[in-house]
Amino acid sequence: MQRLLTGVSGLDELLGGGLIPGTLTAVVGATGIGKTQFGVQFARAGILSSPVPSPQSPAPTSRPGIIFDMSSRGDSQSHAEYARRIFDWKLKVADADKQVQLDSFFSSEPGEYLHIFDYAGRRVTKRDLDWDDWHTWQAQLNARLRAAIAFLYGNFVRGCERVVIDGIEPTDRPGESIQFNLFEYLYHQILRKDPEWVARDLFREAYLRNAAEISRHLYDPARIGCLLLYTSHETMLDDLISRRLDEGDVLSNANTIIYMGKVRSGDRLTRALYVAKHRGSACDERIVPYAIDNSGVRMQ
Repeated sequence: MQRLLTGVSGLDELLGGGLIPGTLTAVVGATGIGKTQFGVQFARAGILSSPVPSPQSPAPTSRPGIIFDMSSRGDSQSHAEYARRIFDWKLKVADADKQVQLDSFFSSEPGEYLHIFDYAGRRVTKRDLDWDDWHTWQAQLNARLRAAIAFLYGNFVRGCERVVIDGIEPTDRPGESIQFNLFEYLYHQILRKDPEWVARDLFREAYLRNAAEISRHLYDPARIGCLLLYTSHETMLDDLISRRLDEGDVLSNANTIIYMGKVRSGDRLTRALYVAKHRGSACDERIVPYAIDNSGVRMQ
């Protein structure tokens, strides 16, 4: 099986060669622990992998992964800065408010980074927002959902095989979170759905007149790897390892879970990670320290 390289020096060896294509990997840790750098490195590693031809894509091209940012802070996170600093990579930003031009869709580039929200709120859950704010969030999401589909589908038909979804904020009730609901939609209704049905959702009334072009731009959803960056309440690695995974929780459904947290080393705290789950592959079960520097996250 061809693996997806993580782009993190030393980590692929712990994962038996890398991540498994067509699966969900969740990277879990508190704010500032290095998840965003990890995500940028995973996305950039797309151009380092050698694509393998398939019936759907006989002549694949190496492309970087894409970043879908669901942060509710009203501004984007530091993806562009990390991309520039680590790789001298200038992310091409997609405009969530720009109307999708369906008849010229396959001749235009979709961008590499999309920040879906610009309406700032404390949290995006029913419990934390009043009625008006909650419905404002929902209205913005509904207005931009087509742009989200176009961003993902447009990259997949061009050979992109990895996506980073960032901005999931901690909540005690995931079912009440717009971010979790949006992720479930993206994952099941776009990433894992047959591309012709995704095209129907995107093109709608314009599907028939674009059907020939759509059929020439098929891809295999089983080759697309998804990296979910999930912000936790817990800071210490021991607390992350001991947390319970409820049935139906997004983490319980992930193929691979990587915890990133703080550990005590003498009289100081250091960073370390632990691969809590990696279905379908052998993996190293050690707690391994890592560092963050100008080259991003690297195992020590």
